[in-house]
Amino acid sequence: MKGLYFQQSSPGEEITFVFQERENLPDIKDNYVKLQVKACALSWINTKLLSEMKLEKEFFPVGREIAGVVLEVGSKVSFFHPDDEVVGILPLDSEESGLCEIVRIHEHYLVHKPEKVTWAEAAGVIRDGLRSYTALHSLSHISLGKSVLIMDGASAFGTLAIQLAHHRGAKVISTACSLEDKQYLEKLRPAIVRVIDMSNGKVDVAESCLEETGGIGVDIILDAGVRLYNKDDEPALKLQLLPHKHDIITLLGVGGHWVTMEENLQLDPPDSHCLFLKGATVSFLNDEVWNLSNVQQGKYLCTHLKRCNGEAIYWYFQTSFG
Repeated sequence: MKGLYFQQSSPGEEITFVFQERENLPDIKDNYVKLQVKACALSWINTKLLSEMKLEKEFFPVGREIAGVVLEVGSKVSFFHPDDEVVGILPLDSEESGLCEIVRIHEHYLVHKPEKVTWAEAAGVIRDGLRSYTALHSLSHISLGKSVLIMDGASAFGTLAIQLAHHRGAKVISTACSLEDKQYLEKLRPAIVRVIDMSNGKVDVAESCLEETGGIGVDIILDAGVRLYNKDDEPALKLQLLPHKHDIITLLGVGGHWVTMEENLQLDPPDSHCLFLKGATVSFLNDEVWNLSNVQQGKYLCTHLKRCNGEAIYWYFQTSFG
């Protein structure tokens, strides 16, 4: 069997994709499952994170979000049986490529696939669905009547976050980065309370949100990155499409939750003091926090996170697809 891998000689160099012939899978033991892959999604490869996690190797597998049928289970597997339809995410330190006919994977990285969900849908939405679930439920505790600002709502993550927020009865405000994105968001049902067009760079996000909430501010903010510096120090594109961190703090309501994807977020003492006065919280949404290797986290914590991962995935599929 062949699998798809990428090769990068050194950081910054162009990535080369190659098909490699794989040896036959070893016998399935303990908590591992042999899976026949029916669909695999291709996600962005974070080479910087791989380097930081000391996971560099000559060939790294491509394709981690998979859906398929269980062929064989190990002696200690308790959640699955042969012929079960499942979906999951291969861990960062996996040697398996999802773009292969058959893979071997630990049972804690899988969850049952609901019957109404197609193979392509399951593999395609699992990553962003889990990210949006983590942001809204684990990090910001969304509930009925809350107001939510979702930056770049027309993105894959933003669209799924909007669906989950509507499912819990929240009032959604979203930003659009282009006229096409704005038109797409305005057609969504249930309707978004307000779509803020950021494409011309002239709209004040904080002012628009405060106007929509009567000056109270929003309860939850999911950003897609923020500007940290003044106009002279930021790239032109980032300057146009992303709000400044001070705007985010200004429009955040009392007791609000700010979930950020800005990994290099810097908060000055006045920023922290303002958040303190509002009783607000800041959380970081790390794409891989639930999938780090046992070496980095410790076996018990990793197993706990994997199981929570599975429960979150299944909840997402049940609520989104019924």
